[in-house]
Amino acid sequence: MKSLKTSLVGLVVLLLLLPAVYNQVAHSQAPKDPPTGQANVALTNDETERDCPIEPEVVLCRLCPRATEAPTGFDDQTNGFIPQPDHDANRATFEVRDQILPDHIQGGGLGPVYNAQSCAECHQNPVSGAVSQITELRAGRLIFPCDITQVDCDPFFQDAPGGSLINDRAVDMRIPNAPLQANIQERVPPLFSAGINPAGTNEQDVRTARTSLNLLGDGFVEAIANQTLLDIAAAQPGLSNNEVHGLPINVPVEERRDGRCRIGRFGHKDQHASLLSFSGDAYINEIGITNRLFLAENTSLGRSVANFDFVSDSQPCANDPNVICGEDTENDIDAFTDFVRSTKAPPRDAVIAATTEAGKGETLFKDLGCAVCHQDRIVTAPRGTSINLGAFIVPTELGSKIIHPYSDFLLHDIGTGDGIRQNGRAETRLMVRTAPLWGVRTHTRLMHDGASLTFKDAIARHHGEAETPRAKFFSRSDADQRNLIIFLESL
Repeated sequence: MKSLKTSLVGLVVLLLLLPAVYNQVAHSQAPKDPPTGQANVALTNDETERDCPIEPEVVLCRLCPRATEAPTGFDDQTNGFIPQPDHDANRATFEVRDQILPDHIQGGGLGPVYNAQSCAECHQNPVSGAVSQITELRAGRLIFPCDITQVDCDPFFQDAPGGSLINDRAVDMRIPNAPLQANIQERVPPLFSAGINPAGTNEQDVRTARTSLNLLGDGFVEAIANQTLLDIAAAQPGLSNNEVHGLPINVPVEERRDGRCRIGRFGHKDQHASLLSFSGDAYINEIGITNRLFLAENTSLGRSVANFDFVSDSQPCANDPNVICGEDTENDIDAFTDFVRSTKAPPRDAVIAATTEAGKGETLFKDLGCAVCHQDRIVTAPRGTSINLGAFIVPTELGSKIIHPYSDFLLHDIGTGDGIRQNGRAETRLMVRTAPLWGVRTHTRLMHDGASLTFKDAIARHHGEAETPRAKFFSRSDADQRNLIIFLESL
């Protein structure tokens, strides 16, 4: 597997590390925790990282490079971050179907509870790294500390046993001579045979689906400076008559667990800030492969899966016997990370975008206020900027690039929150990340849960912070609404 690479081309920069003065509540896993905790479990303690510092990631340079457009395309070609042969090799790793037992291709270790055998199984339309129709399940409970009928009774969220992610698949091969144990297939609670009962008095079940996310262009998203996202959040109230308040949250960088944080930007709940953290999380949670960032197997609704686990989680890395890599002995998570960092951003459909209708729709999109959250232009940090708490230096290929993600990568309450709390304050259970709209024409199922099947249906579900743009859209003529939807069909 390929190691992380950067390409710095002859630029002298002065790094200005400004004091970290931002105090958002962070990911609930304490900095002192080793990277062996179950990745699926959110420890939601507001005080854990309330003072977790971040770096603005601002670079002062005498001759700052002029920002240029990021490359786009559904063509499996590198954006230049790594050479094409390396990009192809990393894509092949991204597409490998993991197996239960070791074999001659890779080390095995699938599951025992999992959702897919390959990263590409959930990220492949129209090319590897993009989206799919596949969703995952999440579940938990709201617990009311007082009578549920009381107006001022604030509930708190509790994960389903073993974590909010309910894996759709499980192996049923059992280690010979192991103590007898019932199958480990997870289900949305209740699961009576496992002693998991329905919600009780003063409790309420929370259940939701979540769509697979586009990964193309996420190397540019990773290269957005913390300060840029903070500035976007600070500007939104003034741009929206104080109706929009995007929430940036601080989360740990798993490869640098030192008590500092970065602004989250990946996942429906902004639960990760770096692509390596995101890759490690996905490998254990979606495919069930332990890795150097997450060394503990997920349970099956809190039940041990040891009797179904044929591959050791204590194996050293092939390239460094002093580091434990679990089942990911070849450090596939590095290949996944390099692959995503070298992908091009989703392109627009040039034919549709060139139409008069799409042009009018784009103007209306901005006039209605949609672009306050669905930001149509963000510039990445300059090359040489230290990000991810020093774990990565922005290279030329990702630095000072203009991207058009149609997202602010912040959390908002638009009335569609899935009720799951992962890494922020209590109110974040009702928030979701602004969905990036680049490439949205390839999505057959919209919104975080995939429950909206048309653009008009998705717009109709926008309330809360998005109530005014929604109301304005439906007050316009059929022709105006059609033009805006044609614009969306071009993205």
